[in-house]
Amino acid sequence: MGAAAASHAARRIQELAETRDSVAVVFATGASQLETLRALVRIGTVPWPKVVGFHLDEYQGIEPDHPAAFRRYLRYELTSHVPFREFHWLQGNAENPEMVCREYAAALHGNPPLLCLLGIGENGHLAFNDPAEADFADPFDVKVVGLDRECRQQQVNEGWFSELNEVPASALTLTVPAILQIPELILSVPGPRKAAIVARTLSEEVSTACPATILRRHPNAHLYLDSESARVIKAQ
Repeated sequence: MGAAAASHAARRIQELAETRDSVAVVFATGASQLETLRALVRIGTVPWPKVVGFHLDEYQGIEPDHPAAFRRYLRYELTSHVPFREFHWLQGNAENPEMVCREYAAALHGNPPLLCLLGIGENGHLAFNDPAEADFADPFDVKVVGLDRECRQQQVNEGWFSELNEVPASALTLTVPAILQIPELILSVPGPRKAAIVARTLSEEVSTACPATILRRHPNAHLYLDSESARVIKAQ
């Protein structure tokens, strides 16, 4: 799955770079993205010196070198391996998070992303837009959100934190409309814990009760699964 998603991403970046000086790409983090990112940085044909990177979200109040920080994750899995033209970091530990959100949104407007690699949370979240926070008509592109218990428990289950009370209660995130504005989405969603939410994403009525259902209204979203995450839809 990771190799297939990475091959797709590499091909699209190459195609976009043929007619552009820079290609802005948004990257997600978490366990679901590991195999995709590790495969992507091994593909030697990606024109990384033309790629301007952004990331989807970051915990609020967490230092960039914290073991669970998404900035640390992306440095370790991505930016230390390939020569990006530029990478925009979402500073979750800044004293003024609202200003960070405005500045990050301005950077996105200045170089609109053409591609986004992302996943789907166990509660259906996109980025950190949990069901209670997701707004399909959100006026903001980047904002501070609260994280629900299921989302926070997922971070413990994946090994980023040892217990629930260690997981930050809020985060900075791209909103659902900001994600949907990106012309192409490549979703990597592996593992048995994602089987139920994959089935809900593909079958439920589109609503914020499962934010990922909105992906069915995107004209160019590609969903990559493995045998475990696809097992419920196969059974159906």
